[in-house]
Amino acid sequence: MRILTFPERQTPDALRAQVVALQAQAWPPTADGAADGAADADDISGSGTDGEDGEQRTGSGDWHDPALDPVTMLLVDDGGTLLASLDVLSKEIRHDGRGYRARGLSRVVTGTAHRGRGHGRQLVSHAREAIRLSGADLGIFTCDRALQGFYESAGWQLVTGAVLVGGTADDPFPSDLFDKVTMAGFFSPAARRHADSFTDARIALHPGLIDRLW
Repeated sequence: MRILTFPERQTPDALRAQVVALQAQAWPPTADGAADGAADADDISGSGTDGEDGEQRTGSGDWHDPALDPVTMLLVDDGGTLLASLDVLSKEIRHDGRGYRARGLSRVVTGTAHRGRGHGRQLVSHAREAIRLSGADLGIFTCDRALQGFYESAGWQLVTGAVLVGGTADDPFPSDLFDKVTMAGFFSPAARRHADSFTDARIALHPGLIDRLW
């Protein structure tokens, strides 16, 4: 097995088609075209708007906002079959009067035929290390409450009481509309020093109206 990383729109077509198929397994479109359902704790984060508010789309043109510098990470076997995928989104945020280079996970999914083997955990752990080495101050994202333990097993930590506020300042989309928890990794000295300021706080992520909440 190997992990491949591409700027999202530079993902080779054959692999991109497999990504779209995996996402359709996890969030099957309903009759009205909205996504429905979710996978188990070793497979999908439930982060961002994926599968929770009818905004998950699985067409090949369902790209992230390019302003968030989306990067796709893929776990593939030796034959080129995609086992798991996720995206990493990035932006600068301000919190408690300080600026941070933040990155977060989106659309974490493992193929139904490959679940229960730790593939999702391997990819999520790799993404955490890649974010740590990237120069980001912190990684931060939301997940379904039931998946907290899964993300903790991959090195992420719970930020107690934290709410990520997505959307925009004029059209906010807070994570406490759903049964979500906030997970993070504090990597830079400044982020570690001020990590307590994120506890029980509302954090203005504001990624925009395309990726309303990564």
